[in-house]
Amino acid sequence: MNTEKPKKRRFVWAVCYGLVLAGFTGYVMLDTFVIPKESNTDAGKANMSLFENVQTVTVGDSSDSKQTSEQEQTTSRKQSGKTSSGRTKRSKTAAEEDNTQTETKLTTDRDAEAQGQYTDENISITVSETRVNGTDIHVADIMLSSVQYMKTAFAKNTYGRNVTDETSDIAEQNNAILAINGDYYGARSSGCVIRNGVLYQDNASPSSDILCIYADGHFEITNSGEKSGQELIDDGVWQAFTFGPALVENGSVTVSATQEVGKAMASNPRTAIGILGEGHYVFVVSDGRTSDNEGLSLSELAAFMQSLGCTTAYNLDGGGSSTMVFNNEIINVPTTSGNSMSERKVSDIVYIGY
Repeated sequence: MNTEKPKKRRFVWAVCYGLVLAGFTGYVMLDTFVIPKESNTDAGKANMSLFENVQTVTVGDSSDSKQTSEQEQTTSRKQSGKTSSGRTKRSKTAAEEDNTQTETKLTTDRDAEAQGQYTDENISITVSETRVNGTDIHVADIMLSSVQYMKTAFAKNTYGRNVTDETSDIAEQNNAILAINGDYYGARSSGCVIRNGVLYQDNASPSSDILCIYADGHFEITNSGEKSGQELIDDGVWQAFTFGPALVENGSVTVSATQEVGKAMASNPRTAIGILGEGHYVFVVSDGRTSDNEGLSLSELAAFMQSLGCTTAYNLDGGGSSTMVFNNEIINVPTTSGNSMSERKVSDIVYIGY
């Protein structure tokens, strides 16, 4: 009996199957991480109706602002269970209550040095650099007459998966005075994405910390599942980010010394955003992954944000994404994948501008 033909057929089928499987796997990888998927939604659309009847604050001298902020923080911390805006904060889990007991020691290697300043009738920004725990940290102290000047922008002005551009390019295209990278929504299939008052996506993973920035300027951290994206819009949410975790709530650190973002090393470049008081915000970017800069752990970042006086602070995408741009100049030292001193392309930015 001739068995050669059946053997050849099986071999051919095995080869064909292997080629199809390899091709399908390759397509899935490309579809997930490379192939851009653009949405027809107008990324430039802003729901300015959110700002109707919203009271603005006066941008004044930065020293006066600091004193006012410190008084507000003291009052806020005495009002147990309240955020800086006086709203009831979300209840903490037992783990989070334990985390607040963890203290992270910070070593200041160099006092703050000025890097630049911008002031007009609505916006006041002071950028400085300090060195803590062997790491350069860039801090933008921001006063706004209205949070409408804290905007977001998509790469190539397009919402979609794998649509990316460098933070500095997105900032330039949107005439940003100051910009940092956002939450890199385009690298994930889940998340609550509200940008400039428009709901783009509403499928955050369970137990995700979502930062909500409201049209009246206050910050709140909510868990996915507490409210739908449309309910957040109806409540007046102007921006919503899904990365996290929350770093500081009600003036207390909410991460433990061992907590870390998935797949991250202990010390990394970091990007964070926080609120100090009414109309008073801070953008923070730390360097890392170089011989000169060790980087920060999440708990070190949280402790630093708390030391600035943040009542609420939130962790955005870090690592190679961490970039700060001020007046069209890159302020920090971005490290793409830790292998080169260059910007990683990202899907979105948070910026101050008109």
